[in-house]
Amino acid sequence: MADASYPVIDSATLNHPLRIPLAAEIHSRPFLKLDTPEYLTHFALFTDQHTHQTLHEAQHRALHDLCMYFGVPAPHELARYFFHNFGRFRLKWECHTEFATFTFVEKRDEKMLWPLVSGPRLFEHLPLQHVPHEWLAGLQGKVIVAAHVVLDNSSAAAAVNIGEMREVFEGDMLVGSHAGNGGVIWTDFLIQPDGFSRFVVRDIGLREFQAGRLVGRLLEIETYRMMALLALPQAEATQPLLTSVEKELAALVVAMEHSEAVSDDADGSAATSTDADQILLHKITNLAARIEKLSVGNCYRFAASQAYFKLVQARIHELREERIEGIPTLAEFMGRRLTPAMNTCESVLRRQEILATRIARCNDLLRTRVGIEQEGQNRKILESLNARALQQFRMQQAVEGLSVVALSYYLLGLIGYVGKALKAASLPVNPDILTGALAPLVALLVWHSLRKLHTRLASF
Repeated sequence: MADASYPVIDSATLNHPLRIPLAAEIHSRPFLKLDTPEYLTHFALFTDQHTHQTLHEAQHRALHDLCMYFGVPAPHELARYFFHNFGRFRLKWECHTEFATFTFVEKRDEKMLWPLVSGPRLFEHLPLQHVPHEWLAGLQGKVIVAAHVVLDNSSAAAAVNIGEMREVFEGDMLVGSHAGNGGVIWTDFLIQPDGFSRFVVRDIGLREFQAGRLVGRLLEIETYRMMALLALPQAEATQPLLTSVEKELAALVVAMEHSEAVSDDADGSAATSTDADQILLHKITNLAARIEKLSVGNCYRFAASQAYFKLVQARIHELREERIEGIPTLAEFMGRRLTPAMNTCESVLRRQEILATRIARCNDLLRTRVGIEQEGQNRKILESLNARALQQFRMQQAVEGLSVVALSYYLLGLIGYVGKALKAASLPVNPDILTGALAPLVALLVWHSLRKLHTRLASF
């Protein structure tokens, strides 16, 4: 109990809402505590992100089915870590973003283990024999990693040489090293005829918890290695598509250059050149859409691959390997096999980005040229409109005199009717003389009024 003399933090009022889960996150996936000798079987179940189930639900289903078979309560559906001792074996389950891992551990009697230490029989007795076959059959299409690990002690290590280890792994390639200041690792990273990859870890002086950490890092290397390699087939499938797009882009660039040369040499072909540029622009836009589709499809897988590769490198670094004479270390093996594959994925990603940049640059250039041509056409249209307006103005000036005569004629007609009315009223007015006398004045007033109206209209 806490000492009453010290203040106690009230988690309900003082703590940040995320303090407790964030503090627990660093302790959420502890290494197994292993005491030599131990046998382990490790599965990593991959869940396709395109399935209808959410990733978390799909990863929990296999664990739930296994727990129900043995009558053990399954963890909460939001749990990401689970450990339970089933009696005959122990189970550690971890839920990751794309996969879930099942690690079955069985403690072996030392007297039963060492008579079987040499040859393939080393992997005959494994905790997998306690797992129901129905559960294994339900994993169809989901297993991305399946591995057996034998953890034995130093008494057998002195009696086993490289030749005997080759019999254990049944292959020519053998990878091994001294690791963890007290352990020896042997593997070949191959899938054996039983469908499992094999690892032998010898304890020649590991301290408490070091065996669990060493085996855990080894299994993480195998799991993250396979997850990183998921991007390689996608990269290889993308390369022909990128080559096709590059060829089409090169042809379009040549067509752009030819179209520009034709437009410079030919007179009166602006409309034809613009139509050709519009067709080229449409084709380049289609190329940009194809590259964007590839980028969307590859972005997540390539980014995840790089993240997994960095984890593999980090776990190998944590092993602190020392060479076994004549045997490549895990770091050397991964550097020769895994690194080129990751470089291929990275080169495809970089090639994809460069191609997208080139297409965007060509698109901008062509749009600029089309814009300039359209501006030239618009300028010609405006010039044509100005010419027409000037012609209309001149025609208007030409008929302005006729307008003055017509308006003057109608006004003088009205004045004549007024003169006749005055004569009929017995006033001494001669309509003809009145009309003739006022004709110059009326024509001058009409002309002045029209000029003033034109001036006002031109000012708007």
